[in-house]
Amino acid sequence: MSDVTRAGDEVRRARYAVAAVFAVHGAVTGSFATRVPWVQDHASLGAGQLGFALAFTALGASCAMPLAGGITHRFGSRTALRGLLALWTLSLILPSIAPNLVTLCLAMFVYGASAGMADVAMNALGVEVERRLGKSIMSGLHGMWSAGALIGSAAGTLAAHLGADARVHFALASAVLTVLGLVACTWVLDLQPAEDEEPPPRFALPPRSALLIGAVGFCAVFAEGASLDWSAVFLRDRLDSSAGLAAASTTGFMLTMAVARIAGDAVVNRFGAVRTVRAGGVLAGLGGLLIVLAGHPAVAMAGFALMGLGIAVVVPLCFAAAGHAGPNPSQAIAGVATITYTSGLIAPSLIGGVAQATSLMVSFVVVTALACGLAVFAGVLRTAERGGGEVSRRAAAVPDPRP
Repeated sequence: MSDVTRAGDEVRRARYAVAAVFAVHGAVTGSFATRVPWVQDHASLGAGQLGFALAFTALGASCAMPLAGGITHRFGSRTALRGLLALWTLSLILPSIAPNLVTLCLAMFVYGASAGMADVAMNALGVEVERRLGKSIMSGLHGMWSAGALIGSAAGTLAAHLGADARVHFALASAVLTVLGLVACTWVLDLQPAEDEEPPPRFALPPRSALLIGAVGFCAVFAEGASLDWSAVFLRDRLDSSAGLAAASTTGFMLTMAVARIAGDAVVNRFGAVRTVRAGGVLAGLGGLLIVLAGHPAVAMAGFALMGLGIAVVVPLCFAAAGHAGPNPSQAIAGVATITYTSGLIAPSLIGGVAQATSLMVSFVVVTALACGLAVFAGVLRTAERGGGEVSRRAAAVPDPRP
């Protein structure tokens, strides 16, 4: 077997392995989301206290993500991902054993920190696999995350329906996902730093190249967070929909995003990152317009579906652009991830604040404006096209000298 053939087989295995890692990561999130009411009751918290505790997830992620680059540099990409992913899957247990507000805040901080570090490590590996293949795969990887989240939430829904104790549910889910994650990590790329490569700082601010890319991701994640958390409320309160129909709008939004992400790589490979995001911004803006003007639940549900379709591939392409933008992919990806996590943190509360001061319709005018911003500022992702273009296709045909 030639070196080129052997290298190609290694990259293909690594692609499937990192896709499995994304699915495992998403399954943890989906598992937790379905049992939040149980966690709230177990810790005897009101709605405001629960919201305060959940905010520590994003806080932990934002604080810890800049550390991921140093960990990867010290231990190598495979060992680092193996440890960080196991930390993330095992941290699922913590919220279920927190008996009060203080312990739940601490549990959510650790939960968010481990999620963020594993997120950076797996996205950095995804970008490297994409570079070696010479074609877009990041949208599909994030589609696998969404698929994992749906599977985790389905299992969690079943556990809740059966009245299972979340401590038992989370312990079993954590054990299964830890094993699956460790197995998947066996075949990811094992990148080691060059002998003369300087280690990154222990804690680094996002590089300048990540700020503009992160701003695009901010718009997409803001629209995503607003739609996930407020779509059902919008249909119920503004359009007098039934609880089942309102919930179906959220499910439809999630399914649209998952399908669009899985299919998105073909679109990106055909039209490029910039044109794909511009078209997505137009679709998302149209969806937002339907939501704002909706006089019937079906119109609003179509709007949320279009919103999900339009923003689905933006965050994967932002991570890809960050990974191609400079010499330190982990640091740039951590910067973009920090900005997007912040957007996800503030979106639900800001939508609620605007709705309280004016109306929920005005809140979605803000969401629509940000979604349209994707079409305006998509050009900052041009680095992803350069990173995944002809240079990368030529590089993919040559065995990489790193182990």
